Parts: sequence; C-alpha cells; structure tokens
Amino acid sequence: MRISTVTMFEQSVSSMNRQQGEFMRVGQQIASGKRVVNPSDDPQAASRAVRVSQSLAVTAQYGDARVGARNALAQQESILNSVSDALASAKTLLVQAANGTLTDADRDSVASELRGLYEAMVGQANATDGNGRFLFGGYQDGSEPFVRAADGSVNYVGDNNVRAQQVDSSRLMPVADNGRTIFQSVHSGAGYVAEADPGNTGSATFTGPKVVDVADPAYGDPFTVDFQVAAGVTTFTVNGGPPQAWAEGVPVQAGGLSLSFDGQPADGDRFQMDVASNMNTDVFRSFEKALAVLENPAQTPAEKAALENTLSTVMREFDNSLDNVLTNRASVGSRLNELDVLDSVAGNRTLNYEQNLSDLVDLDYVEAISEYTLRQVGLQAAQKAFVDVKGMSLFDYL
Repeated sequence: MRISTVTMFEQSVSSMNRQQGEFMRVGQQIASGKRVVNPSDDPQAASRAVRVSQSLAVTAQYGDARVGARNALAQQESILNSVSDALASAKTLLVQAANGTLTDADRDSVASELRGLYEAMVGQANATDGNGRFLFGGYQDGSEPFVRAADGSVNYVGDNNVRAQQVDSSRLMPVADNGRTIFQSVHSGAGYVAEADPGNTGSATFTGPKVVDVADPAYGDPFTVDFQVAAGVTTFTVNGGPPQAWAEGVPVQAGGLSLSFDGQPADGDRFQMDVASNMNTDVFRSFEKALAVLENPAQTPAEKAALENTLSTVMREFDNSLDNVLTNRASVGSRLNELDVLDSVAGNRTLNYEQNLSDLVDLDYVEAISEYTLRQVGLQAAQKAFVDVKGMSLFDYL
C-alpha cells in the first residue's frame, strides 16, 4: 500500500480536527453546565428532557393560577368577615330598638346607625377584585350585581353562576360565589320563621315559633294562623281549619311548632309560619323592613305591635343570614386551605421533575473535567504527531 505525503497530511489534520472538536464539546459542556447541549449529544435524553420541561411549565402555570385564585378568595373572605360583623352589629341595634322605653326619636337614631350598616353592606356586595371585576356577579362581572330600584330597594341583577379557575390538572375550584348565594340565601339547616301580615290592625305580638316535635307528620309544612273576633269572643284557625278558642298567653300549636301571642288580635289578623327558605331570604330586604318601621312613628297599639313583630321577624332573618354568611366563609376558608395543600403537592412534584431533568441533561463536573484534561492531552498529542510527520523528509537520509 502506497502512502503519499498528502495522505499523511490529511490523516493528521483529520485527527487534530476530531480531537479539537471533542475538546471544544467538553469545554462547551463545562461552560453551560449541561451534559446535553445539542439534541445530537444524546437524542433519547433530549427527547425525554423536552417532555419533563413541558410538565414543569404546566405545573408553573397552575401555580400562577393558584396565586390568582388565592387573591380572589382572600378578598372574598375579608368581605364576608365585614358582612358578618355588620349583621352582628345590626342584630344588636334591633335588640336595642325593641326596648319599649325608647321614644320615636331614639328609634330614629337607631335607624340612622342601621342605615349606615345597610349602605356599607351594599358597597361590600358590589366589591371588585384586583382586575376590576365584580366579585359577586357570577359571570356578569362587568357591572354592579346589586342595583337600586326606583323605590330605593336593592335588587340582584347578576346570574346564578359561580366563576371557577383550574388550579390543578384535576381541580376546577370556585373562586367567587355569586351574590344570590351570599346575600339572598339561608343555610339549609335554617328553621321556621314567623311573620305578621302587614295589614294587621290588632295589638297582638308573637313569640317564636318554637319547635316542640320534629317528628310531627306536618313538620316542615307552612302554617297560617287567622284570628276571628265576633261578639267579644276571639277564635283562630290554622290553615283554614276549624275555629279554636284563643286565650292570651296560651301557645298555638301546629305541625310540631308552638307560637305564642300577647295583646289583643283584631278580626282578620293573620300570622304566617314557614321554613326560612320559603320566607324572605334577602338580607337587604330584611334591612329595608326594619328601617321602614324604625323611621316611622309608633304611637297606636297597632303600630307598636307592628314594630315589635317586624323586629322579631327581622332578627330571626338576620340570624339566618349570618349563619349563611359564616357557612360560606367557612367554605372559602376550606378552599384556601386546599390551595395550600395543592401548593405543597405541586412543590414536591416540581422537585421530582427538576431532579429528573437534572439527571437527563445536567453535567457531572468531576467527570467532565477529567474528560476535558484527557481531550486536551489528546489534542496536544495529535498536534505533536502532525509536527513530527510534517518534518519527515527522504532527503534527510540522502
């Protein structure tokens, strides 16, 4: 086999280029800290690393979503805390207003404080989040969910939907409850509420209703107590049934309930009892009923009875509304706790992904430095061999 000078030069240059390429590859790895700098370095590891990187990106996106969800829920929890405080203060004011020694001026002063709480609660119901969206409007979050009607009452114009956010691959979490759930509902465990008919003209006031027998077959049904007065004799009927003799202070019982009356009812006076979910559940309507009787004089026995009966009903409604707000607040708190758990799980998942990614593409510096030194020696050897070959000539031996 004939080996020419050109062949020796080409082989020497090729060897130097190969050694220099390997030397530069290891240097690039050391400089970047990555074992797989280009997909060609390890195609299988590079492919797996892409999938792991995608999983890391998705986990980070869910983390950002949880931050937004936590901010919205924290703001809602703060508002519900203010609402519960307002309801507790309103109940205290009604207890004060029910004192029979107060004058009309005193009750008007109480009404002023109560109206302040009412207006503050309307403002809370129309609160917005950090993006300017109304919290309690459901999907209709671009405008105020609670608006004033022509008569001054507050009406809900949002929808019944609940905005939710995907906070994990398998968890779609509600991040803002609608206004009807918060301000126009009662807890499922709320009991009976009694209410006097606005058209009553007698001086009868009620106490209750009290539950005496939940096993009664009619328990849970609505009841209407109608009074009849004829020839000085007062009788009553329940749901249009047979007349029964009535005596002041003797409870009227129906469907496992007991409702007591004081004062003297007039002919045609009516009182209703029903489960709270079928009666008024709108907390703003409760405020409006209380303000209506507190801001008007109560001089006659009928007016005083209407005042006392309305305050009694509204206090029961406030209790139910407060229970509902506290229940929703507990639900918000549980969702905040769930976000903490999801963050912890996502943190562990991220660590696993990062470890897998490190195993696939990160560099072992000890091994890389050893290889770097080896490649440097190899390059120097190739360069020395090329110099020696280049210096060889047949004329040196002639």
